[in-house]
Amino acid sequence: MPHSVSLINTIAAGLGLALILGFLAARLRLPALVGYLLAGVIIGPFTPGFVADAGIAAQLAEIGVMLLMFGVGLHFSLDDLLAVRKIALPGALAQIVVATLLGGGLAMWWGWSPGAALVFGLALSVASTVVLLRALESLGILDSFTGRIAVGWLVVEDLAMVLVLVLLPPLAGTLGDRGAAGGAGTADPLWQTLGLTLLQVGGFVALMLVVGRRVFPWILWQVTRTGSRELFTLCVVAAAVSIAYASAALFGVSFALGAFFAGMVMRESQFAHRAAQESLPLRDAFAVLFFVSVGMLFDPSVLLDRPLQVLAVVLVIVLGKSLAACALVLVFRYPLGTALTVSASLAQIGEFSFILAGLGVSLGLLPVEGQSLVLAGALISIATNPLWFSLIAPMQKWLHAHSSFARGLEMREDPLAELPMTTEAKYLSRQVVLVGYGRVGRRIAAELDANDIPYVVAEQNRELVEKLREAGTPAVWGDAADPAVLIQAHIARARVLVVATPDAMNVRQMMETAHTLNPAIQTVIRSHNEQEARLLTQETSATVFLGEHELAQAMARDVVQRAVSMAVPA
Repeated sequence: MPHSVSLINTIAAGLGLALILGFLAARLRLPALVGYLLAGVIIGPFTPGFVADAGIAAQLAEIGVMLLMFGVGLHFSLDDLLAVRKIALPGALAQIVVATLLGGGLAMWWGWSPGAALVFGLALSVASTVVLLRALESLGILDSFTGRIAVGWLVVEDLAMVLVLVLLPPLAGTLGDRGAAGGAGTADPLWQTLGLTLLQVGGFVALMLVVGRRVFPWILWQVTRTGSRELFTLCVVAAAVSIAYASAALFGVSFALGAFFAGMVMRESQFAHRAAQESLPLRDAFAVLFFVSVGMLFDPSVLLDRPLQVLAVVLVIVLGKSLAACALVLVFRYPLGTALTVSASLAQIGEFSFILAGLGVSLGLLPVEGQSLVLAGALISIATNPLWFSLIAPMQKWLHAHSSFARGLEMREDPLAELPMTTEAKYLSRQVVLVGYGRVGRRIAAELDANDIPYVVAEQNRELVEKLREAGTPAVWGDAADPAVLIQAHIARARVLVVATPDAMNVRQMMETAHTLNPAIQTVIRSHNEQEARLLTQETSATVFLGEHELAQAMARDVVQRAVSMAVPA
């Protein structure tokens, strides 16, 4: 029997206790992650009894972050990221500034130094991508346009924090009055450090997009040809972890960001879906260890020693940062529902906050109590984050009923929200209304163009609507679940309604609006869920296409055709 079994103890205690408390939380109708966080608190160093190895737990959690971000990359293409750049880039940067000012102002009010206030504010400004992904996946909106905005927003935040982590050490001597100040004189100039960082990050991104998009799919194909399932799974996991590590070692990029781009380039392979499925159990297990490790860092005594400070931190994270994000999304003229979803997505902090706080303490900038407050804010905000998501629909309904300002936001004039007066008559009657212009919608549109069938696109992506109009395609911006959008697409006189979006949560509302305004309209719906497809078929008169079913039918037709042709004698 080996003398040191810290790894086994940590995994056994962490997963075992997380299972028990997660089960109890689920029975109490609480998010299971609340149980995972409490499990970490119980086996952490600040509570009596068994204490797990915090260092090992942190490394296991880092692996979990890599695998989770790799999985996101497998589902989030570069095109998806570029599609939301006009809102994600300025929105994330502006939100970071606002949240940093709020957190920094709070720290200055407590009498902390400017350096401590800056680090503290930055730590409160960046949300956890891991927590966001779990929330979006549980709601089934990860692949929706709103989900892509939220993920793109956090990717921009992660990129910004990479720069912060590199720039903070050379700035420590200027910002602080102790710790790293002594070494500041021999450090490289700030402009040189910034330039080197930008070159490193830019070099990594270019290498992954230019070389990685060709190399990694080829490697995955070669492994697949062996017919070994375990080698395929090993290849996927090894790619996620080794690329993440290499990106950090060679380019100074965070593990999470490196794994994310690894997944994005591997998405080019035809086996991307299988890679995501094979790595899912491992991602889930390590995600649990991530939440356990967060709980281990938390000292419950801070709740008794500094309750008002903890409350103020939580309000900055949950209220201040979210209101800023909501306002920014509305400024970009996106719907209230999108603004509330993005706000809920940002109402928590996570892995980058822990790293920033730890670095701030090690550089002598942030007091130890600041790190405790960051951890308290993280624990409480992560635990309560599912609640804010559950309040989105009731809040939106209440605002529409009681706030003329909210109703005005939905009814405000927007040139993209209605068809131009110069739209040809053939697009206003007997046309097809196509909801969604993604990968499926584009193919449907191409077939309609090939057969000279007029159609109008309803799409939530403003930039995409602008491009469609520039190309001469009639398009209306907005969520088709809103009756006004379908009205503007002239659904009352259309022949067919086609719902080609992957998010079918509001498809019943679309159907109800279409049949109310046009009882004779034909409807075609895309679905990814067999049970959902069956219910839609029973409840509506729509034709529902299920992805796996249609693929199987197409393959079966091809097989039958080949078999018949080979059976006929020459």
